[in-house]
Amino acid sequence: MKLGVVTSGFPRTSETFVLNELLALEARGLLGPIFATKPAEDARAHPGAERLLPRVRVLPPVSPREQAALVAAALAQSGVSGVHAFFAHTPAEVAREAAARLGIPYGFSVHARDVRKIAPRDLRERAADAACVAACNPDVAAEVGAAGGEATLLPHGVDVARFRPSPEPPEPPIALLAVGRLVPKKGFDVLVDAVARLEVPFRLRIVGEGPERRRLARRIARAGLVDVVTLEEPLTHDELPKTYRAAHVVVVPSVRDAAGDRDGLPNVVLEALACGRTVVASDIAAVGTAVRHDETGLLVPPGDAAALAAAIEHAASSPDLRSRLGRAGRACVEQKFDLEACTARLAQHLEAAYA
Repeated sequence: MKLGVVTSGFPRTSETFVLNELLALEARGLLGPIFATKPAEDARAHPGAERLLPRVRVLPPVSPREQAALVAAALAQSGVSGVHAFFAHTPAEVAREAAARLGIPYGFSVHARDVRKIAPRDLRERAADAACVAACNPDVAAEVGAAGGEATLLPHGVDVARFRPSPEPPEPPIALLAVGRLVPKKGFDVLVDAVARLEVPFRLRIVGEGPERRRLARRIARAGLVDVVTLEEPLTHDELPKTYRAAHVVVVPSVRDAAGDRDGLPNVVLEALACGRTVVASDIAAVGTAVRHDETGLLVPPGDAAALAAAIEHAASSPDLRSRLGRAGRACVEQKFDLEACTARLAQHLEAAYA
């Protein structure tokens, strides 16, 4: 059995989960052609993406219905058993129409923002027609349920061999790290306000790219933090492990943005926990499924710069606390979010759904 896959721009540095799951399907002989509904925006890709690029066809910028016709024509003689989409918006629309033309089942995976890009009625109808709907965290699964659909919870995982614990760097200063796209829902403006309150010596690296870069740079300058806060380019999985090793505390200050968008369970949370690093994060969406307060990390109310600063100070002042949280975080990832186990469950679920 093989599946045709429809996704958004591919590969994208911020969508590690898509790459990991496609590689898992490929390893099990389940992966057929891949169709991207738009070109990739990123110049760099994570390791492994190069293996999949020969399978990828970027669809022209036409309507979803026209894209679906192209997908159906390309798959007509391929012998695929189904068409699976990553994301509930345009990819699922294209996959649904293409599968209908071919007379085979379709399904889709939901992640975070994608379920909020379409009307609840459309989400319900797409879920009702699907052979399977896979949700990567309880927050997004609940959104599918609220729309009247059903989803199976199949969490993303993290490569525990690539991201592994290491001794902390010397201190002071306390090395803080934040990783993610520079967009409002990541809450990096709250983070800048929080570190401006810190009394301990620190350095903060914010790693990522996005439309908020200039605004964040101005905020950093206004706060007088240009000597201790740096904005750095995105990194691949070849480079990220050493970046986590250089940090004492990884901060994930996610918020709900003005449009209502929010993170699900960001990649950075699982990667930092796998590296045995203390995570200070907003208690929002599904973050709490991995970061349990004072057990595997520290949680604060989203958007509260004072609370975020206090939690960072608390972690910075106690190496013993960081050691305890780091060990527990690593154990949590090994038990619940090991990439091999998670992708195996996904592959088994898709194989059964499309059999």
